[in-house]
Amino acid sequence: MFDFLYEWIQNLAFYLVMVTAVLHAVPGESYKKYVRFFTGLVLILMMLTPLLKIFGSDIDIAGLYDKEGYDRRLEEFIEDAQEADILEKGTQEEETGKVEVEEIRID
Repeated sequence: MFDFLYEWIQNLAFYLVMVTAVLHAVPGESYKKYVRFFTGLVLILMMLTPLLKIFGSDIDIAGLYDKEGYDRRLEEFIEDAQEADILEKGTQEEETGKVEVEEIRID
């Protein structure tokens, strides 16, 4: 039990030192708010780890990212996008013989 708490405190301390180093390395103030937001979310997860372990709902963060499933879904998405693009280009070329751009928006 004490080993777990000691390791948890060590992880928190190391994480805070790393976050501080990253914040000092970020080039502009505009990026710091995004880094703080993301690192704050990770810090909340790290702080909740002992409570989750007590209640038996320990989160396996590494297991949340299933590489094989992700790769399969990405390939399906790319295939669907290519099929839709081919169909769209085919109908545009049949109608006008060339593709025209109506509007370009940059958000």
